[in-house]
Amino acid sequence: MDSIGVIWDLDDDPNGNVQHIGQHGVTKEEVEEVLDSRYGEYFISREEPHNPITFGETTTGKYIAVLFEIVDPVQPIVRPITAFEATRPAKPKKGKRKR
Repeated sequence: MDSIGVIWDLDDDPNGNVQHIGQHGVTKEEVEEVLDSRYGEYFISREEPHNPITFGETTTGKYIAVLFEIVDPVQPIVRPITAFEATRPAKPKKGKRKR
Protein backbone atom coordinates (compact mmCIF):
# COMPACT_ATOMS: atom_id res chain seq x y z
CA MET A 1 0.00 0.00 0.00
CA ASP A 2 1.20 3.55 -0.71
CA SER A 3 1.81 5.93 2.15
CA ILE A 4 -1.19 7.47 3.80
CA GLY A 5 -1.57 11.22 3.31
CA VAL A 6 -1.63 12.89 6.70
CA ILE A 7 -2.93 16.38 7.43
CA TRP A 8 -1.15 18.13 10.28
CA ASP A 9 -1.97 21.44 11.91
CA LEU A 10 0.86 23.96 12.35
CA ASP A 11 3.44 22.72 14.86
CA ASP A 12 2.91 25.78 17.08
CA ASP A 13 -0.92 25.80 16.96
CA PRO A 14 -1.82 25.39 20.66
CA ASN A 15 -5.10 23.68 19.75
CA GLY A 16 -3.69 21.61 16.89
CA ASN A 17 -3.14 17.91 16.53
CA VAL A 18 0.68 18.20 16.67
CA GLN A 19 0.53 19.81 20.11
CA HIS A 20 -2.12 17.33 21.26
CA ILE A 21 -0.11 14.22 20.39
CA GLY A 22 3.00 15.87 21.86
CA GLN A 23 1.20 16.23 25.18
CA HIS A 24 0.89 12.43 25.13
CA GLY A 25 4.58 11.92 24.35
CA VAL A 26 4.01 10.87 20.74
CA THR A 27 5.66 12.33 17.63
CA LYS A 28 4.29 13.00 14.16
CA GLU A 29 6.72 10.40 12.78
CA GLU A 30 5.37 7.74 15.15
CA VAL A 31 1.79 8.53 14.16
CA GLU A 32 2.62 8.39 10.45
CA GLU A 33 4.48 5.11 10.92
CA VAL A 34 1.46 3.46 12.56
CA LEU A 35 -0.97 4.92 10.02
CA ASP A 36 1.20 3.66 7.13
CA SER A 37 1.43 0.15 8.55
CA ARG A 38 -1.97 -0.28 10.23
CA TYR A 39 -4.44 2.01 8.43
CA GLY A 40 -6.26 -0.94 6.89
CA GLU A 41 -6.82 -2.45 10.33
CA TYR A 42 -8.73 0.38 11.97
CA PHE A 43 -12.00 0.06 13.78
CA ILE A 44 -14.52 2.44 15.28
CA SER A 45 -13.87 3.56 18.84
CA ARG A 46 -16.61 3.10 21.44
CA GLU A 47 -15.65 6.41 23.05
CA GLU A 48 -15.52 8.32 19.74
CA PRO A 49 -18.05 6.53 17.52
CA HIS A 50 -17.53 8.86 14.58
CA ASN A 51 -13.77 8.43 14.31
CA PRO A 52 -11.70 5.36 13.52
CA ILE A 53 -8.82 4.23 15.70
CA THR A 54 -5.86 1.98 14.97
CA PHE A 55 -3.05 0.58 17.08
CA GLY A 56 0.52 -0.30 16.27
CA GLU A 57 4.12 -0.64 17.30
CA THR A 58 6.61 2.06 16.36
CA THR A 59 10.30 1.64 15.61
CA THR A 60 10.90 3.58 18.83
CA GLY A 61 9.35 0.67 20.75
CA LYS A 62 6.09 2.36 21.67
CA TYR A 63 2.71 0.73 21.15
CA ILE A 64 0.34 3.59 20.32
CA ALA A 65 -3.29 4.24 19.53
CA VAL A 66 -4.10 6.75 16.80
CA LEU A 67 -7.57 8.29 16.63
CA PHE A 68 -8.18 10.02 13.30
CA GLU A 69 -10.73 11.24 10.81
CA ILE A 70 -10.83 10.09 7.21
CA VAL A 71 -10.64 13.10 4.91
CA ASP A 72 -10.47 11.16 1.64
CA PRO A 73 -10.95 7.38 1.66
CA VAL A 74 -9.81 6.95 -1.95
CA GLN A 75 -6.36 8.57 -1.73
CA PRO A 76 -6.34 7.83 1.37
CA ILE A 77 -5.87 11.03 3.37
CA VAL A 78 -6.45 11.27 7.11
CA ARG A 79 -6.20 13.88 9.86
CA PRO A 80 -5.00 12.60 13.23
CA ILE A 81 -7.05 13.82 16.17
CA THR A 82 -4.91 12.38 18.93
CA ALA A 83 -2.45 9.60 19.66
CA PHE A 84 -1.25 8.09 22.90
CA GLU A 85 0.64 5.12 24.27
CA ALA A 86 -1.64 2.13 24.75
CA THR A 87 -1.48 -1.19 26.52
CA ARG A 88 -0.22 -3.94 24.25
CA PRO A 89 -2.69 -6.75 23.73
CA ALA A 90 -1.97 -9.89 25.70
CA LYS A 91 -0.26 -12.63 23.76
CA PRO A 92 -2.23 -15.87 23.64
CA LYS A 93 -0.96 -18.46 26.07
CA LYS A 94 0.69 -21.45 24.53
CA GLY A 95 -0.81 -24.66 25.69
CA LYS A 96 -1.81 -28.10 24.69
CA ARG A 97 -4.86 -28.43 22.54
CA LYS A 98 -7.56 -30.79 23.71
CA ARG A 99 -8.38 -33.56 21.32
